[in-house]
Amino acid sequence: MKIIILGAGQVGSAVAENLSSEKNDITVIDLDAERLRELSDRIDIGTIVGHGSYPNILAEAGAEEADMLIAVTSSDEVNMVACQIAHVLFRTPTKIARIRSSRYTRNDALFDKTGIAIDVIISPEQLVTDYIHRLISHPGALQVVNFAEGKVQLVAVKALHGGPLIGKRLSDLREHIPSVDTRVAAIYRRSRAIVPISLHGIMPNLQMWKKSVPCLRHCKRSAIGAPTQWMGRPNWKNTKKRCNVN
Repeated sequence: MKIIILGAGQVGSAVAENLSSEKNDITVIDLDAERLRELSDRIDIGTIVGHGSYPNILAEAGAEEADMLIAVTSSDEVNMVACQIAHVLFRTPTKIARIRSSRYTRNDALFDKTGIAIDVIISPEQLVTDYIHRLISHPGALQVVNFAEGKVQLVAVKALHGGPLIGKRLSDLREHIPSVDTRVAAIYRRSRAIVPISLHGIMPNLQMWKKSVPCLRHCKRSAIGAPTQWMGRPNWKNTKKRCNVN
């Protein structure tokens, strides 16, 4: 697959390294010649020094034959214009753009079928906001991950001293939170992953990953019940540590 990447910063470089390892034909465009030189020394890619939204630069990069354009420069405007030009002039099938400002992303009409031709929008700031919102909605959770557009959630919680389930078996969970459809997918004890079985006991400092279907209104605060009620008091020091979006 022929892929053009706009921007050789942290994100663009990481994308180029990952995709080049899959035998793709990668060309990276950036204004910083030294940065491109360092990147091409590490991986087998093509590089072009220039402004990523200029038609002649895109043409030089092979936009007419490109299967995908990934615009991840530090400028939202450059990323959007580049995608639109790739669509109008080169009919690039797939266009991906990083857009940081919510002033753009909150206006859906900008990116509908008659708007700017971007197939996938990456919004780091919105990802961070959504992540924090999920943590707030699940008091005591260490991490919350959505799957299938939020229809299924994976929630990490930690058993603390004083919780009513301390000393109970995993098979007792349904008895204590019968209104929530949940399963324990993995548990960690002393930094070791353990495949959960129903006879495992819940002990202090045990970390559990639970897959759940988001609950009904009467228990909406958490897809696994309220951890503050059945696992002990939340350790808020751990709720801030795993959001690594750049």
